[in-house]
Parts: sequence; structure tokens; C-alpha cells
Amino acid sequence: MPSLKDLKNRINSVKNTRKITKAMQMVAAAKLRRAQEAAEAARPYAERMSAVMTSLAGGVAGSPDAPRLLSGSGNDQTHLLVVMTAERGLCGGFNSSIAKLARTKAQELTAQGKTVKILTVGKKGREQLKRDWGHAFVGHIDLSDVKRIGYANAADIARQATAYFDNGDADVVTIFFSRFQSVISQTPTAQQIIPAQFDETEGAASSLYEYEPSEEAILADLLPRNVATQIFTALLENGASEQGARMSAMDNATRNAGDMINKLTIQFNRSRQAAITKELIEIISGAEAL
Repeated sequence: MPSLKDLKNRINSVKNTRKITKAMQMVAAAKLRRAQEAAEAARPYAERMSAVMTSLAGGVAGSPDAPRLLSGSGNDQTHLLVVMTAERGLCGGFNSSIAKLARTKAQELTAQGKTVKILTVGKKGREQLKRDWGHAFVGHIDLSDVKRIGYANAADIARQATAYFDNGDADVVTIFFSRFQSVISQTPTAQQIIPAQFDETEGAASSLYEYEPSEEAILADLLPRNVATQIFTALLENGASEQGARMSAMDNATRNAGDMINKLTIQFNRSRQAAITKELIEIISGAEAL
């Protein structure tokens, strides 16, 4: 049984931990507001971009002059998985859920005889995938020094992913991220960005418009931007999801620390009472012996 001094030291240690988790919760709450506003502001632009691309893609479907980013390489043997996670931990299951989804996808592709290559964005996802899929790593993008994600960061990732496709090192490119729903809900998502995928039913309206220059020429210019836009949107969703997950995790940790302090305090009081009772019994027994 621990001594009174050990119990007191443990109570003080848990109290110090609770102060840290509470502070981290408040910091995450402040960052979440900005990250959520950025993610929500980017959604209408991404949706409108997708609608325009859908309309254009519907007009060139099956055309031999369609850009390769839309028609593909004609093969799907090599898959590049762009796994986007956080640079830091202490955010619950945020990083592990994205890594798990990517790991499952890689296992499915390998079982089908496909070649899997992994480009990691964020240190935590790389750490979790390194043991089983380290042999498939082809690159890593470090965003630890980036305080605020910008379109330029997404454009750099898009250029690397597009370069793998243009050089014939990848036939299909899929990004993995977490879509923000609420503070307590983030959805791990896999989205194919190369070749571009659009809803064909929405593209039926393209016959109502005539484009100058041709639809193929417009798509050739817009498709690389669309790849960067989808990655930028995913990074913003990831940022909001990370802060929401961290806020929730630190709130749970603070509550658990409070519960542990209460239990340890009760144990401390009982041990102290037992020690006092034992001393009184010894005094009384000594007095009676005299």
C-alpha cells in the first residue's frame, strides 16, 4: 500500500497534468475557430470548381484529345497514396484513423496485385505507416514549420503528385484526409484526384454551352489547378479536424485527471485516518500497560 507521501506526490503530479491538458484544450479551442472558418469558407469554392469541371468533363468524355489527367494513363497498376496527417500528436484517434484507412486501402491494392507507393504529408502518419509500409515510401512533405496552411503548400504537393503521374511512376493518385463534421466527429476520407473523377449525371448540361477555346484546352489548364484545389481543401479539412480532435481529447483527459484526483484524495484521507487510528490505539494500549 502506498505511503501518505507517495499519495500526496501523485495527487500533485496529476493536478499539474490537469493544468497542462486544460491549457492545451483552450489553445485548441482558439485554433479550431480559425481552422473551421477556413475550411467552411473553402467548401463553396471547391464545390463550384467541381461543378465547372464536371460540366467540361461531360463534353469531352471519350474524346481522344481529352487531357491525361482526366482520361488517365490507360492503366491502373501503380497507385500513389498521399496520406495527410498532423505533425503533432495528442489529438485522440485523428492520425491513427487516417493511417488505418490508408493501410486498409494499401492492403486491398496489394491483394489485387497492384503496386503501392506512399507519399506522406505530416510526421505522425509516416511514423504509423513506417513499420509495415516503409518500403513503399517515395517521399515526405514536412509542414511542421508552416503556421498557417496556404494554397502554395497545396500547390507544392499537387506538383509532386502530378509529376509522378506525368513521369509514368503512378497511374492513380488518391489522397487520404479527415473531413471535419464537428468537434466530436471527423470522417476519414479517401478521394481519388488523378485521374479526375466527376459525377457524369451533372455533366449532361454541358451541351448547353459552347466554349472558346475548346473544352480540351480549358481542361488542360484547369485540371492541374483542380488537383491543387482538392488538396488545399483536404489540408484545411485536416486542420479543422485536428484541432477538433485535440480539443475533445484534452477535454476528456482533463475530466479523467479530475476523477483520478478525487479517487486519490479519498484514498489519501482513508490512509491518513487509518494511520491516526493506529497511533491512538498504540497510545491507549501503552497507557493501559502502565
